[in-house]
Amino acid sequence: MKVDVKTLDGEDVTVAHATQPVGSALRIAPAFRATTTDAALGIETAITAHYLRRDGRYVIRSVTNSATRDDVELNYLTVAKVGMQAIVQTAAPRCIFLTLDDERDPLATWVSLDELTTAEGRILPPSLAAEVVKRGGSEARMEAVELLYGSAALAGLPPAQLLQKELGIPHRTASQWIIDARKAGRLDGMNFHAGRPAGG
Repeated sequence: MKVDVKTLDGEDVTVAHATQPVGSALRIAPAFRATTTDAALGIETAITAHYLRRDGRYVIRSVTNSATRDDVELNYLTVAKVGMQAIVQTAAPRCIFLTLDDERDPLATWVSLDELTTAEGRILPPSLAAEVVKRGGSEARMEAVELLYGSAALAGLPPAQLLQKELGIPHRTASQWIIDARKAGRLDGMNFHAGRPAGG
């Protein structure tokens, strides 16, 4: 899905817009506008999402649908097929930033989660994932859990599943590492509630 992500003022999202600290190492844009066109449905959808700390994720605040063809009528049946949550899940990684340098350093290099994601759709390179799994309760593991949990939870995806996929660990281990990271204060401002509907 191709999604155009902008600030609410219509600018491309950059690290300068990531003014909201989340967890101990992430910075996010507090809001964004994402626009996409579903050619098959003949609908352009624009979503405005805001980060709500109490929910620990981006929450959809407004949706605008427009027909892109004369043969499309906007009604409940057509609009119900628009995957609003999928749009947020695609857009959010462009609004989440982190640095591998000392974040207090004004010359630190910040990258978006989207930039960090590899061509294979992985966030962590396999060699780094293997190292994280091997190193016990290390700082590197906590950083990896925070990064993976944040990238999933902020977009409304199940974090434990992402940890399982990225690190090749069982669900029980992923859940325990999430508990450990939360106790260490690494997941402040990020939440995922399993009962939330996955669809738009």
